[in-house]
Amino acid sequence: MTLAVSYAHRLGEFALDIAFTVEARGVTALFGPSGSGKTATVNAIAGLMKPARGHIELGGVTLLDTEAQVSVPVHKRRLGYVFQDARLFPHRKVEANILFGAKRTADTPSPQMIKDIIALLDLTPLLQRYPANLSGGERQRVAMARALLSGPRMLLLDEPLASLDGPRKNEVLPYLERLADAAAMPIVYVSHSIDEVTRLADRIVVLNKGGVAAQGDVADIMARLDLFPLTGRFEAGAVVDGRITRHDAEDHLSEVAFDGGRLWLPALEAEPGTAVRFRVRARDVILALAEPHMTSANNILRGVVKELRHDAGTFVDVQVACGETLLLARITHRSRKRLEIEPGREVFVIVKSINLDRRGSITPRTEHNGR
Repeated sequence: MTLAVSYAHRLGEFALDIAFTVEARGVTALFGPSGSGKTATVNAIAGLMKPARGHIELGGVTLLDTEAQVSVPVHKRRLGYVFQDARLFPHRKVEANILFGAKRTADTPSPQMIKDIIALLDLTPLLQRYPANLSGGERQRVAMARALLSGPRMLLLDEPLASLDGPRKNEVLPYLERLADAAAMPIVYVSHSIDEVTRLADRIVVLNKGGVAAQGDVADIMARLDLFPLTGRFEAGAVVDGRITRHDAEDHLSEVAFDGGRLWLPALEAEPGTAVRFRVRARDVILALAEPHMTSANNILRGVVKELRHDAGTFVDVQVACGETLLLARITHRSRKRLEIEPGREVFVIVKSINLDRRGSITPRTEHNGR
């Protein structure tokens, strides 16, 4: 099943000309800076905005075709929508808010399905509370449950963490991961946070200034040097999918194998064989021409330089292929000249650290929806 979006529209002085086609499974992120067209695009998919010109199709079903004068009403598109603010009914308890979603579908959810969704988002202790007595993160979880019970063909999440502070975001992120792995329907996730996107998404559509700058799998997009101005140079880093191979209980480490080698990470609470995703930030990578032996670094890989990105400042961004995996390093112009770093040069990649303290650094992943 695919989601095909193509539309042009003008919002005041802001012109939108958006076109992309993605596989409608797992999580697709609409990513970009504020004002890039993310919310307008998800509203066009949902039917909350009717573009001046366009065609939108989901799984072979036309939702919008301005040329043929087709525009399926919002309530008939069977799309669940979670906004930046939860938009709960303040006069209804949590349980009633959740069950309202069931009234929007022709197929009444079974009691077991309702129970499963409540359990998935850990809402049982909250069922008899009113929205005013919930935290922002709790309200968003209720909104997600309500959307799921509407029986959607696709779930649309428009920056669901944008209104939350750091602790509340960290509270909700594990539930979003759980939702992404457990939900049978595809999810479109809107965000301007690269941490959220690399943690949750399978693929990214990068929007900028009302157009599509790039689209593709998370690892491919994050490894592209030409997208650094959009994906954030300070947070730039390679997204790596691997699998836990063993634990070292004595030194509190876990070994993860990926297509390109093996890395030791701080101890992970997961069984060997568990699929994980982590990010190796460019600023945590050092390049060497000879294999270092007397060093505190636990992780040293062989690689070949693929591409360089120069700027007018101090640094050069280097893309290195370790097997089929592309890692990134940020080195100074002086280091590049001294080591004669050029495409095709064989190097040793020294990973100083993989920071697990910040959200988005590592995520256990299940084999679901092609994830």
